[in-house]
Amino acid sequence: MKEIPLYRHPTDAALHSQIRDVVLQVVDSKWYVLGEQVSSFEREYAEAMGAAHCVSVGNGTDALEIALRAAGVDAGDRVGLVANAGFYGSTAVRSIGAEPVYVDVCETSLNLDAGQLGGLLALKPKAIIVTHLYGRLADIEEIVAVAARQGVPVIEDCAQSHGARRGSKFAGTFGLAGCFSFYPTKNLGAIGDGGAVVTGDPQFAQKVMRLRQYGWSSKYQNVVAGGRNSRLDELQAAVLRVKLPYLGAWNEARRHIASRYNSAFVDLPMQCPPHFDESSVAHLYAVRVADRDGFRHCLKADRVATDAHYPVPDHRQAAYASCLTVGELAVTEAACETVLSLPCFPGLADDEVDRVISAVKHYFDRERA
Repeated sequence: MKEIPLYRHPTDAALHSQIRDVVLQVVDSKWYVLGEQVSSFEREYAEAMGAAHCVSVGNGTDALEIALRAAGVDAGDRVGLVANAGFYGSTAVRSIGAEPVYVDVCETSLNLDAGQLGGLLALKPKAIIVTHLYGRLADIEEIVAVAARQGVPVIEDCAQSHGARRGSKFAGTFGLAGCFSFYPTKNLGAIGDGGAVVTGDPQFAQKVMRLRQYGWSSKYQNVVAGGRNSRLDELQAAVLRVKLPYLGAWNEARRHIASRYNSAFVDLPMQCPPHFDESSVAHLYAVRVADRDGFRHCLKADRVATDAHYPVPDHRQAAYASCLTVGELAVTEAACETVLSLPCFPGLADDEVDRVISAVKHYFDRERA
């Protein structure tokens, strides 16, 4: 029996034909960096996300770092964020030489707990990164409102939340800026690395544009400190343009699978995600199980792939001796010990979803025996 993977790239023949065609077009154009494909994708993605401006960059982590720099974060400044999101935001903060300040997460969504903002703001952060983890919007309206009263900008980490929305507002448009990754397994994925920053602020967008290319105002004229080489190439932009019209249907397919799981697992002794609506694009279907290792072993035997997103909280990573936290981060630590992701992606067939459900129930049947 073939293993059900955690992710599988779309197998639609028409899509693959389109991708092949645009790849050849880019090769034949002999223009590979910051050309027509990039500018067209930036315009189309901004429109799709309801943003005034989109500036593409080399990857999602660069997007976070460049957005923080554009927001005025410098070495020695403090940046608030969560510790259960895979160290990507922490990498951006550390790359600047700033100091992460970790805040605990909500028990249900595993996103930043807005109730902890008072303690965070007392430590005077220069900015706050809000990660919409697993594709689910955080309590972003409340976080932005509370932070704004203290003059603290909010940068949204939307690497897992392409297209998530509340009403007419999309992930990435609530705060000062939204940062996206286009890593191949994302809801909107390239065939390599890529990222983008969206914003409604034209001056902020201009600063991001300069920072992505050495800090130039024009060729060889450095006017912004902290610039770097972080550019989305024409090939990735062309592929993303082909895939962008599929995003809504792909997100709906993810929600449908995740909702099937929630219905099937409602009586099992594990914690499932909250209800799936348009505020979640189900990038990952993450559950919490007391014996994660035993659970994974059982599913592996039933030929179902799993992963732990993410097993080590950022403030416990061995590379850094000490970290500043707001309180004890009890929910964060408990989640990192128990969280596990099941296959949930467009193209996962109904019979494969049935197999995943059966494998999960098999584990709990065995535990009760």
